[in-house]
Amino acid sequence: MWTVAGEIMGLWSRDIPEPNEVTFTTMIGALAQTDQFKEALELFRLMLRKRVPVDSVSLSSILGVCAKGERDIGLCHGLSCNAQGKQIHTMSIKLGFDRDLHLSNSLLDMYAKIGDMDSAEMVFVNLNQHSNVSWNIMIAGYGNRCNSEKAAEYLHRMQCDGYEPDDVTYINMLTACVKSGDVRIGRLIFDCMPSPNLASWNAILSVYNQIADHREAIELFRKMQFQCQHPDRTTLAIILSSCAELRLLEVGKEVHAAAQKFGFYDDVYVASSLINMYSKCGKMELCEHVFSKLPELDIVCWNSMLTGFSINALEQDALSLFKQMRSLGFFPSEFSFATIVSSCAKISSLFQGQLFHAQIIKDGFLDDIFVGSSLIEMYCKCGHVHGARCFFDLMPGKNTVTWNEMIHGYAQNGDGRSALCLYSDMISYGEKPDDITFVAVLTACSHSSLVDEGLEIFNAMLPKFGVVPKLDHYTSIIDCLSRAGRFHEVEVFLDTMPCKDDAVVWEVVLSSCRIHANVTLAKRAAEELYRLDPQNSASYVLLANTYSSLGRWDDARVVRDMMSDKKVLKYPGYSRSVCKNDTQMILENKQ
Repeated sequence: MWTVAGEIMGLWSRDIPEPNEVTFTTMIGALAQTDQFKEALELFRLMLRKRVPVDSVSLSSILGVCAKGERDIGLCHGLSCNAQGKQIHTMSIKLGFDRDLHLSNSLLDMYAKIGDMDSAEMVFVNLNQHSNVSWNIMIAGYGNRCNSEKAAEYLHRMQCDGYEPDDVTYINMLTACVKSGDVRIGRLIFDCMPSPNLASWNAILSVYNQIADHREAIELFRKMQFQCQHPDRTTLAIILSSCAELRLLEVGKEVHAAAQKFGFYDDVYVASSLINMYSKCGKMELCEHVFSKLPELDIVCWNSMLTGFSINALEQDALSLFKQMRSLGFFPSEFSFATIVSSCAKISSLFQGQLFHAQIIKDGFLDDIFVGSSLIEMYCKCGHVHGARCFFDLMPGKNTVTWNEMIHGYAQNGDGRSALCLYSDMISYGEKPDDITFVAVLTACSHSSLVDEGLEIFNAMLPKFGVVPKLDHYTSIIDCLSRAGRFHEVEVFLDTMPCKDDAVVWEVVLSSCRIHANVTLAKRAAEELYRLDPQNSASYVLLANTYSSLGRWDDARVVRDMMSDKKVLKYPGYSRSVCKNDTQMILENKQ
């Protein structure tokens, strides 16, 4: 039976008659560096069978293999890397290397990386001496376990024992705080650093970006520049992401200038972040400028441009770009297909969507969850719910997003009963509904007049599934009750819900009051809307129309006079016909 170890021995028998511990250790290290962990372990076992002397360096090398290989290879020859690492630990004690500091640090590193911090503690306690490396490994280990308190404890003990924290120590502590979500301690650690290096800056910037405190991230970036610390591509990508989220175009332009100053004008990673930032600021012409200046493109840049066109409602441009990408020989990723199919959904182009569906099958992305969810969305938005359901039933794997998309598709197309059945199936299959699921199913109940069913689902959200009702859920159930004219229950919700200061809820109530001629509640809803959004003409018009429908012309005139006195303008409605493709014409009504 052919093995890597046997092949290596065949080569050695010709070139190296008697391989020694140095030869074996070198080869084990080379295999580990190329992520051939099984082969490295196999070679170590061959070393033992050949009775080649094993030293502390050999053991340290194979411990590194166990540390890296645990997540990648799992079982090897019936044993996990964890178990094999413990066997090597036993061997090191048997061979008398238990006091070797380098080997002990390798043991610490192995246990820390596989998450066995109890064993790491035992090794650490029994060390006759420590080093900065030992302390850093323990801090990193607890950081990886999201235990910033324990990591901070080791930092404190390290300093009490007279060891000076180095850059690695601070990076490990920052990482621990990031993974534990402990921003306050992370910032204290960062502020204690005498001269933070680039990795430290990137770590703290990443913290604020992840918790969506983008303004603080930008302020720290400015501070970084004042301290003459040059950014790298990671720094620039983080800050551009923060600028994109806050739609800070001018700050984004400044970061763009900094990227050019520091030589990142042709870096595709930075370019993708610039395209994302400019597209979210609505500046597609600047996206195209950045894109056109790149000497080499990758699929990430193409995807960034596709997303930019999509979020700016330039779906035809997205379709043209996708065609250009294919013509230049770029192979679309699953993200490319998910984006372009979503663009077809937005313009209700079933013909284009079906063409992309065929291409997805040909390119082998049909089993991707996100591509599948986009196809379901496309078929539903094009009114082909049966096609969406057929595809949904054939999907080999489903997640919450997929179920939500199909339930929402039924809701959009007014088939509330099917949405409820699918919701029940989702729970039966063990998939836990999330807040988006409940928005979809409550919307379905509202559109299909399934009021009692909607109330039952809403009341089960928190006690049964642990989902706290949010504004969208209250809006949906209030809309459901209002459409049915059950205004007494609507008022109970209005009085008890936590989100009273949202105009959408009151617009829903006011619109239904006009249909059911409930003047008392209509006046209350209109007064709330006057308070929340005094220049919105909808509240005045809806209340005036409510009075008009009952023949109360004087009251309607008072409302319209009030609207005139406050200089509230109502813009006229219009319709726009747009040719979407050769086979389809979409009529978009705008109010």
